Amino acid sequence: MKKSILYISFAALVICSCKSFNNTQKGTAIGAGAGAAIGAIIAGKNNTALGAIIGAAVGGAGGYVIGHSMDKQAKAIKQAIPDAQVDRVGEGINVTFNSALLFKINSSALSDSAKASLDKIAKVFIDYPQTDILVEGHTDDTGTDAYNMALSEKRANSVADYLETKGVDKSRFTVKWYGETQPKYPNTSEANRILNRRVELAIVANNQMKKDAEDGSLNGSN
Repeated sequence: MKKSILYISFAALVICSCKSFNNTQKGTAIGAGAGAAIGAIIAGKNNTALGAIIGAAVGGAGGYVIGHSMDKQAKAIKQAIPDAQVDRVGEGINVTFNSALLFKINSSALSDSAKASLDKIAKVFIDYPQTDILVEGHTDDTGTDAYNMALSEKRANSVADYLETKGVDKSRFTVKWYGETQPKYPNTSEANRILNRRVELAIVANNQMKKDAEDGSLNGSN
């Protein structure tokens, strides 16, 4: 119990301190051990994508270099798909697609406009090959738990499978789904339910990128 309290207190200190940092500095501030602890706490707050990003942090000089590369990649993603929400977090990137922009209601088939957006983000991923990509599917609370879980699984896999067909290496993907269990907003209005129907991507440095960052061989194009 004391250890948990210590982690929570330290997490709060780091997160509050990071508010005054730029995105690259945030990556430096959170070390590997602290990042894992904070990530676990955040994952428990219905935000596993954000938890995965913070939990993957290496911190220190390596984290600073990774953060700088992620700044560039996030900018490229924002330019490629302006309709998506793109957030720089620590040493990673969180991309959120409203499911209405990707799928027809109650369907996991990608729309033509969704494919156009995924074509663009696939090119960015190919330009930045040293990242791993977590793909998460989420729904609102309309329908049964079992139906929502299955739908979120199909939608997450549809996104990952399509990106693979566009040349993004399959080994970079981890696919997870949570149905209605991780709402970002209370399911008390249709506006909130729309926001909870989403596919999220968590983009983090892979092991090679971390190694290159720590030994100084990571260049600006990675």
